[in-house]
Amino acid sequence: MYIINYKKIVYNTILGGVNTNMENNPSYKDKKVITIGVVRELTGLSERQIRYYEERKLIFPERSSGGNRKFSFSDIELLMEIANKMADGVQTHEIRKEMMKENKIQSQQDIRRKMIQGQINAHFGICKG
Repeated sequence: MYIINYKKIVYNTILGGVNTNMENNPSYKDKKVITIGVVRELTGLSERQIRYYEERKLIFPERSSGGNRKFSFSDIELLMEIANKMADGVQTHEIRKEMMKENKIQSQQDIRRKMIQGQINAHFGICKG
């Protein structure tokens, strides 16, 4: 029992408390269940502005079977960041470029985290599945 707890402590300390089931069980913040009308009310943006940010490939809502846009809480946070940058005079192509750069950095960090996770799994004999 002590070894298992030790493994968990090491695992959480090195990986920063990463949930290893994130790919299979997304956070409530990432579930796309919010309609554009609710997003409009929460953000203060017009539906036209929200659609424009989608056209400019700054946000990526899912579509329901009826074709309605569905957003997540993460999308709402992103929309607020975009709106603030636009209010500061930043162009949409600059925002997209910055987002792509941030995504690349995040991807590299995710790869590194997975590599460390694999090394820890190998060291402690933890098998997934």
